[in-house]
Amino acid sequence: LIVAATASFGASAQSTGVAVDRQPGKVGIAQAVDITATISAIDAAKREITLKGPEGKEIPVVAGAEVKNFNQLKVGDKVDIQYVEALVLELKKGGGLPVARTEKEEMTGAKPGEKPGVKGARQFTVVGDVIALDPATQTVTLKGPQRTAELKVREPEQFKLISKGDQMQATYTEALAVAVKPAAKK
Repeated sequence: LIVAATASFGASAQSTGVAVDRQPGKVGIAQAVDITATISAIDAAKREITLKGPEGKEIPVVAGAEVKNFNQLKVGDKVDIQYVEALVLELKKGGGLPVARTEKEEMTGAKPGEKPGVKGARQFTVVGDVIALDPATQTVTLKGPQRTAELKVREPEQFKLISKGDQMQATYTEALAVAVKPAAKK
């Protein structure tokens, strides 16, 4: 839900940059977003906090059971949110990997007595077989674990590296860190 809140704040979220890495048979892109919001309301019965973004937009967020030390949250506390996502597409010449989708997830929360916070990452990896190539449109047809998809390769030199029988591996990673800072003393 914090990720949705970050996206909802839109232009007020500060992108710390987009990075692109191209190598023969491999391309990756990553983006980081930082935002600071203020807790403007708390509904303890529903475990719902309302976050007010830098431009005044308010977003309600439910703090699930994984949010420890909820009772320490106060109206006026600052919530720093850092979100990073990355996608890497990699050619696997000759194949040989299992056609599959795998997922890894790791999450850690605040310890007893600490201000609420969370750090976590999730990674999805999908491997698909190259079953067809269309040089006229520079399109690769991939058969994955659940469906077949077409991928347009925009760089001619990258397209030339791909052969029927190769595999493509896509790895999507997202990481999130949320920290709560006490409201400033008046």
